[in-house]
Amino acid sequence: MKALPLRLAHSIVLAWGWRRLAIAFGSGAASALAMAPFHFWPILFVTFPLLVWLIDGSAAGRGRGILAAAAAGWWFGFGYFLAGLYWVGFAFLVDADIFGWLMPFAVLSLPAGLALFTAAGTALARLLWCPGPVRILALALALTAAEWARGHVLTGFPWNAFGYALTSPLVLAQSAAVFGLWGLTLLAVAIFAAPAVLIDDPIDNRHRAFAPALALAVLVALAGYGAWRLAATPTAFVDDVRLRIMQPNLPQDQKFNYQAKQQVMSRYLALSGRATESRPGGLRDVTHLIWPESAFPFFLVREADALAQIATLLPPGTRLFTGAARPAAPGLDGRSLRAYNAIYAIDHDGTVLAVYDKLHLVPFGEYLPFQDFLERLGLMQLTKVQGGFLAGDYRRVMAVPGAPPAVPLICYEIVFPGEVDARGERGGWMLNVTNDGWFGDSTGPYQHLHQARIRAIEQGLPLVRAANTGISAVVDPVGRIIAALPLGAEGVLDAGLPQGIAPPPYLRWNGAPALILLAVAAVCVLRRRLARA
Repeated sequence: MKALPLRLAHSIVLAWGWRRLAIAFGSGAASALAMAPFHFWPILFVTFPLLVWLIDGSAAGRGRGILAAAAAGWWFGFGYFLAGLYWVGFAFLVDADIFGWLMPFAVLSLPAGLALFTAAGTALARLLWCPGPVRILALALALTAAEWARGHVLTGFPWNAFGYALTSPLVLAQSAAVFGLWGLTLLAVAIFAAPAVLIDDPIDNRHRAFAPALALAVLVALAGYGAWRLAATPTAFVDDVRLRIMQPNLPQDQKFNYQAKQQVMSRYLALSGRATESRPGGLRDVTHLIWPESAFPFFLVREADALAQIATLLPPGTRLFTGAARPAAPGLDGRSLRAYNAIYAIDHDGTVLAVYDKLHLVPFGEYLPFQDFLERLGLMQLTKVQGGFLAGDYRRVMAVPGAPPAVPLICYEIVFPGEVDARGERGGWMLNVTNDGWFGDSTGPYQHLHQARIRAIEQGLPLVRAANTGISAVVDPVGRIIAALPLGAEGVLDAGLPQGIAPPPYLRWNGAPALILLAVAAVCVLRRRLARA
């Protein structure tokens, strides 16, 4: 019976041609099950060893097997991103008459491009490759470097980084407070790839079981730390702050249709003032009302009647945070109007208290690379704002009476670990407004919420999230979901504001624990390589 797994593993090592690439693609696609909403991370104990064995078998290729390893990595990454990011295509069906023809290209080209990073990672791993357990560390180092690059190159897209596999259940996620996303990525690859050494020749590796046993011990230690941290950090709330999140579940064709202006406003006003079991007085006891990203099919500050309706809605002492497009100054021709994707804080009398302009814009969603040239060819981004949105200058906290300063994050800004800092101002909570309605009833909104929860753990700050179609939620600083509205529901969510905690080690030590892990792994790999030179 023991010989059967060995024969299967060796057949993978020796696989070549289309069979080899099919194994890489299939194992990559299966690996997407480790991400939200499935969180079936044990699958990686199968798929990552498969990747190790494919790199083992790359030695038969030219150039020390680097090209063969890169090809295996590309197909692994293509399967992973295709299965994990298929929902991107839904956005092109919102205006199917205009953008529908682009959907197949987007669904295939984004995974194909992201897979180049995985290919670079496996090529680098092959360059560092050596027999025995150290090759697991070589793969962990190389893929971590590749994932970090994916999160930064060309504005970055760290969505579904491998480190998120170690963030469910919540006890495991607490390790993000120490190692951050990139440290967890190194640990995840090393832990899940460790069983690959079980097929090694017992003559060369008499302690084959050590690496898998160590991987399981690390996994148990991470869970133990998480259990202790959760038990030591009960949820506490800020005094006298009462939040209401309005989730309108507004169809996209209304959200960007100026003719539906009053219909949209009426829906928002009726929902926001609704009496609930926890708030029978509607907004009377609410201190802060929160509406989602790009809430209006018009420029709010240019519609006096809309501001007047908001002022009528808000009782004295109640403030509104809302997403909205903010007009910039006209262009040099005096006609072109540019805009920012913004968050406004509005007082009960309609006065604008604070504004934040989104910094990290979505390529092809909020702007086009080579905008003017592509617009002349007749192309436009999904939001159909001529000239594209403008980016803000820097992240600033929004200081509004009645609550601690908020760190504003619009849409996918919250998936970037290094972008929560507001110029040295930590703030007391993170405010994330988003519109995941582009992606329908898919895995995308669940992935977005989960990654936002991990930012709360890394930062030690509570998260308040308002999403047009869901999932809206209030999350405490260790990632507990205090309250939530499900995807595709219309309603309001009433909750207190959790208190933040002291900066976690990840933040306090500027990522030093992750750097130490990387340095130790690099020393082990380089020593082994030099010893064999």
